[in-house]
Amino acid sequence: MSESAGPFGRDLAAKLDAADALKHLRREFTMPSKADISRTTLPPDTATATATTGNLPDAEDEALYLVGNSLGLQPRRTATRIQQYLDTWRTQGVQGHFKPLDDSPLPTWLDVDARAAEMVAPIVGARVDEVAVMQTLTANLHLLMAAFYKPDTKGRHKIIIESKAFPSDHYAVETQIRHHGLNPADSMITFDPPDSEDTLSTEYIKSIIEEHASTTAVLLLPGIQFYTGQFLDIPTLTAFARARGIFVIWDLAHAVGNVPLSLHDWDVDAAAWCSYKYLNGGPGCIGGLFVHERNSRVGATGEHTTRLAGWWGNDKAGRFSMKPGFRPVPGAAGFQLSNPSVFDITSLCASLEVFAEAGGMVPLRAKSLDLTAYLLQQLHRMSEDMGGYWRILTPLEPEARGAQISILLEDGLLDDMMAELEHRGVLVDERRPNVIRVAPAPLYNSFTDCWKFAKVFEETLEIALNKRQEREDEEDRVA
Repeated sequence: MSESAGPFGRDLAAKLDAADALKHLRREFTMPSKADISRTTLPPDTATATATTGNLPDAEDEALYLVGNSLGLQPRRTATRIQQYLDTWRTQGVQGHFKPLDDSPLPTWLDVDARAAEMVAPIVGARVDEVAVMQTLTANLHLLMAAFYKPDTKGRHKIIIESKAFPSDHYAVETQIRHHGLNPADSMITFDPPDSEDTLSTEYIKSIIEEHASTTAVLLLPGIQFYTGQFLDIPTLTAFARARGIFVIWDLAHAVGNVPLSLHDWDVDAAAWCSYKYLNGGPGCIGGLFVHERNSRVGATGEHTTRLAGWWGNDKAGRFSMKPGFRPVPGAAGFQLSNPSVFDITSLCASLEVFAEAGGMVPLRAKSLDLTAYLLQQLHRMSEDMGGYWRILTPLEPEARGAQISILLEDGLLDDMMAELEHRGVLVDERRPNVIRVAPAPLYNSFTDCWKFAKVFEETLEIALNKRQEREDEEDRVA
């Protein structure tokens, strides 16, 4: 691949980066260096200190981080917010639950979940009372199904889920079905793309829904499919299923913080997500859920949708009265169980501050579409003799993809390519047997990052092809 200026070359990447209205946000994140990712020990204190000083590694020393779809980078302000939380705990002890500090930007611990809900609601397109920052993704899916999956063995008892959904979603669905004394072989409907296609068309999914409509209780689909990166048509599929009496739950693990969402206006019944991918909350950080206002009302005498209950979901005014009798907070907050991890929410909100400074999801989505378009153009400029060994799984239509591009390789190339990419300081992720997933996150990735990846991808592909040929030649000699 030529490094010379061209219609899609490095010069254009630099020009696009210079014109990027969000380019300053890259400085809000700690980009690891090539030396960092090759370390086998923790960094010395002097290296750790750069997380908050604003010093950046030299551009040539930076690792190429394109794996925000698995774990987002650490915002620089995270360390500051966590230290403020630790200082509150150290100096205030139990008073931190109720006592605001004049010089602290952090809420009291009693209100930390409410602050987080206010910050995440615009990202998912919901009313504040329709979201709760709580638990983790699979736990929240279980909680939603415990509340809204009420199978009738003579009528609606099925849950529809795609065959290649993230395995944990399958586990949750299977166990929920068994919990009700049913058999997944009868009550769990799975489906694959038809005719060896890579992705699921909206019309095909609708045909599956239609086929099982009279016996289906719940539809559980991913907003963005984790393997292919396909962005499903959430409003169309939601409306289609709800019109047939099906309760609709969306797994938004790969969609939240990645694409604009309008869960309230799309009339979604419920949704759940994690916060460690595009939301940059940190590994295993607290998740969240959405429950449409129509599904979470509390009557004048306390009647409500039956759900698994815990004290933090109890009406806030009486939460500390310690009396029996559960009366939930109206809205999604009434689905909470235990008090949430203040550490987790503090970390998450540090990143949500950056989202707010970016102006929300609309400008981020615009940049994301430009980044992936540029990346695809660069990949397709590779020399013709390299083009036959890989193909793009992700839909090429902009509206049908998020930040992730999934590249399917020929057999026998993945291991050598991943090893060579890591050796060169390039972090992407793999999905076996043959897929590399590349995700330029618009908060911190650049067009130059995309140019660099395409160049290194071609170089590492050539190395992997040569190694595969050497193995095949050796096998022929042995034979």
